[in-house]
Amino acid sequence: MTDPSNQRDRYVPEGGDDQVIAVALRRSLIGLLVAVCVVGVGVAVVVLSGEAEPEPVVKDTTAPVALVADEAILPEVRFTDITREAGIDFVHVNGAQGERLLPETMGSGAAFFDVDNDGDQDLLCVNGMWWPHSDRANELAPAGVLYLNDGAGYFVDSGWGLGPPLQGTGVACGDVDGDGLIDVYIAAVGSNRLLRNTGSGFDDITAVAGVGGGANAWASSPAFADIDGDGDLDLFVPQYIDWSREKDIAAAFTLNGTDRAYGPPKQYAGTHCVLYRNDGGTFTDISAQAGVQVVNAATGVPVGKALAVAPADLDRDGHMDFIVANDTTRNFLFRGKGDGTFEEVGETAGVAYDPRGMSTGAMGIDVGHYRNDDVLGVGIGNFANEMTSFYVDSGQGKWFSDEATVEGIGAPTRAQLSFGLLLLDYDLDGRLDLFQTNGHLEEEIAQVQPSQSYRQPAQMFWNAGTQRLTCFEIVPPETLGDLAHPIVGRGATMADIDGDGDLDLLITQPGERPLLLRNDQATGHHWIRVSLEDSAGNARGYGAWIECTVGGVTQRRQVQPTRSYLSQVEVPVTFGLGTVDAVDALVVQWPDGERQEVDVDGVNRHIVVERHSSMQ
Repeated sequence: MTDPSNQRDRYVPEGGDDQVIAVALRRSLIGLLVAVCVVGVGVAVVVLSGEAEPEPVVKDTTAPVALVADEAILPEVRFTDITREAGIDFVHVNGAQGERLLPETMGSGAAFFDVDNDGDQDLLCVNGMWWPHSDRANELAPAGVLYLNDGAGYFVDSGWGLGPPLQGTGVACGDVDGDGLIDVYIAAVGSNRLLRNTGSGFDDITAVAGVGGGANAWASSPAFADIDGDGDLDLFVPQYIDWSREKDIAAAFTLNGTDRAYGPPKQYAGTHCVLYRNDGGTFTDISAQAGVQVVNAATGVPVGKALAVAPADLDRDGHMDFIVANDTTRNFLFRGKGDGTFEEVGETAGVAYDPRGMSTGAMGIDVGHYRNDDVLGVGIGNFANEMTSFYVDSGQGKWFSDEATVEGIGAPTRAQLSFGLLLLDYDLDGRLDLFQTNGHLEEEIAQVQPSQSYRQPAQMFWNAGTQRLTCFEIVPPETLGDLAHPIVGRGATMADIDGDGDLDLLITQPGERPLLLRNDQATGHHWIRVSLEDSAGNARGYGAWIECTVGGVTQRRQVQPTRSYLSQVEVPVTFGLGTVDAVDALVVQWPDGERQEVDVDGVNRHIVVERHSSMQ
């Protein structure tokens, strides 16, 4: 195992040949085949009206052989369950005692982040609690556990308290006060919690900061992002449904006509997303004036039932956008205007519905340049019998179409009930692969749906490159090691926990121990990891773009750790280099648009790029 202390380089600025494929032609050919099949079985296609999409763009890129798949050979990468070996003894409490209350099965998230600024990735697991009406209410479950990483992938309980018990859901981490330490926001069913990092523990500053939310609300996957370009981190809090125990019990949900079951969200009213502006230590709720409250035009009730959000500057205009995954109602795309206000354009942008014009049971979400060109892909995990959505844009971040089937994701994901979803380069070949966790809501689901099971294996899709007919190939479970074991998957997060350059995974489970999976790839592929440090305000560069060019191919990543479902990934960005052992160029575009070229001396190392106030 490589010593990570020998891999971190600090970059400080002075003073302070074959063309790949015509994407449009490829999509047209596949679309024609699909159309012929549809006509053959007599399926009617409903075309929704909206803004006209632009003409298809033919994208030509020159790529080195090392970064383009030229044979259908999947990489040999296995994942090993090291949960207990790594010191993770946390067992989630969801409060379940037979009433089948919906929050019990939806799970809680986890976050990898560097809480003590020692250069490695620590781990926070969010917990639930025993319900106040329960006969176990006096068993005070901790709000979660913060583990410190020793740098080699072994974790020790920090002893940092997270406050009294709560029915915790999602987590976001960010430096809210610009002191260089990462703070923590825990969402919950009930009041949320903001914890200020003092360097030796947490102070609960929720009340002072004004971000507790409603006492009866159900928040899901919070996110920190700078929405107005003022250099500090604002807070976006998706809200799920208008739920209470009384409403749940009264609905009397059942699978078999006799026993209680977890009820679907369609039976509950929607809620509004909440947006807090950071005013320098305290926050102001600007949801209404910011344009993130969406109502049904006919009824005036909230439309949203949000479970996850992906902050991303989709159109590269320098303003943060938010894609919101809504469960059983249309997805939102809040297009940022740069002044802290937004326009909801999900329907016209093409991300609101599936190809049939139907809303889906959307759970986890991630966004990335999976083709190493201007095209973005947005993956959203959906309910059982709904394929994972994979919205692909026109290269401008404005218009999307669901190309899950075209890209090889659709059919293999249809049977699963998917939650956490991540785009990551798990084999370090320079292309973003797709990973998703799976698991049903109901333990007895197989009794009424024999094709379903409560525990389901996670899935990994290898990115085979743009020369193949479909971009993604499902990786056979027998090659994935412990990753393929059936579990009740919910949140998913990733980090290089042991300093060897590849990305390890953690999956949460409701009422059970999480699964920490070490990436044991032995491909010999090279890599670099990049962290950003800003001397003021947005200390970790959330929203910055990092571009790494290797052999003529440019990989693009935006620094934004909120992704997946209820979870946050590490802040450092990993670039796989394949067999190439040199970086042509590394460029950081800071959130305010300033571009900084970085000298990269060698590979297989962690580079910390500092930005001084003199550059601003």
